[in-house]
Amino acid sequence: MSLKSISPQDARDRMNQGAILVDIRASDEHARERIALAHHVPMERLKNGTLPLEGASAVIFHCRSGNRTQVNAQALGSCTACDAYVLEGGLDAWKKAGLPVVADVSQPLELQRQVQIAAGSLIMVGAVLGATVSPWFHALSGFVGAGLVFAGVSGFCGLARLLMKMPWNQRAMTT
Repeated sequence: MSLKSISPQDARDRMNQGAILVDIRASDEHARERIALAHHVPMERLKNGTLPLEGASAVIFHCRSGNRTQVNAQALGSCTACDAYVLEGGLDAWKKAGLPVVADVSQPLELQRQVQIAAGSLIMVGAVLGATVSPWFHALSGFVGAGLVFAGVSGFCGLARLLMKMPWNQRAMTT
């Protein structure tokens, strides 16, 4: 089943008529900011083909920007027997339309963003120190770059695993 796109305003109207909004993002993303009425069912759970929600007239899937839901549209469409939609622009478009969200800024940044910040910072430090102190510091940038390539190819990110163990992430990972 292919999914039709739906605007945030139309999604809200459908929800008032019984449609269910499903947030497919990871738990750490959902904990930091979410649409109040959205049910949280991460994409990893949906890939097995079951949606643990019954009795909906329609299901509207969303992520942060809409890209993740579009990429996974085929799998999402097979999770439900009723009409299914993708929220155009995801959570970002929902907020831009002035619709309410629940934000908990006490939650840490999403793990993906933490990895990007840490890797980018290490690469910059290696480049600056390599240019000003010793060319050997360029190895730091190379090492981090190689780690990112390995993470992309293998699906295993050592930096993400390390960041998950940091104290500021412990509360988010257990909720």
